[in-house]
Amino acid sequence: MRIQNSGFKIIILSLSTLCASLFTASSAYAMHISEGILPFNWALLWSLAAMPFVAWGLYKLKKESSVDLSFKPLVGLMAAVVFIISCMPIPVPTAGTCSHPCGTGIAGILVGPAISILITAVALLIQALFLAHGGLSTWGADIVSMGVMGSFAGYLTFKTLRSVKINLAVSGFMAGLLADWATYLMTSVELASGIRGDEAFMPLFLKILIAFIPTQLPLGILEGAMTAGMVMLLYRKRPDLLVKMRVLKPEEVAG
Repeated sequence: MRIQNSGFKIIILSLSTLCASLFTASSAYAMHISEGILPFNWALLWSLAAMPFVAWGLYKLKKESSVDLSFKPLVGLMAAVVFIISCMPIPVPTAGTCSHPCGTGIAGILVGPAISILITAVALLIQALFLAHGGLSTWGADIVSMGVMGSFAGYLTFKTLRSVKINLAVSGFMAGLLADWATYLMTSVELASGIRGDEAFMPLFLKILIAFIPTQLPLGILEGAMTAGMVMLLYRKRPDLLVKMRVLKPEEVAG
């Protein structure tokens, strides 16, 4: 399919440039869910589940870009943020995957869940193709866990807390924290469903989830702090951008 959307091209170009700078790294661990971990039927199921969300992201990107041309560079910047943050893997051998921060909390807050999912899908694809991080067969599953679950968890957490007047820093922290943990909760579901065979789902799910705790517990806290820091930095330096992206209302910005 020919890609005509210039905003989508910006995402590809931004991540390809980053990928070129990382391609010569001395070691590359398989992050996200590794190639071949999921049986074909489960890999297909997650791919089918992910595609409507990716299509939604493309639609939203085209719509937002047609209204505001400056939206495209912002999407490219957020794509770079998600790509870099999610390229920090800590292998979890007992789970067949890795722990890592995701970046979908801040992306969900700033550009909304639909475009955050699209950004994540492109980042995951380039990482699988050029960095051997994750797999092509597991691309759909990784989109669902990191893109869909992470983006919605971050976005909804932030919006809910702000609606009850929780301050910006705490809302950002909780959004980043829960986006990260929601990703690994879903990853545990996907792994347990795919590899359990005749084994009961729940014991395997709990085993995988527990395997993530030593790495993902502190990483989630770290991602919460990073998300809060990014939101507060924008609030102090460019509050107009937060208003423009509908993160804050004009009356919430200090004069």
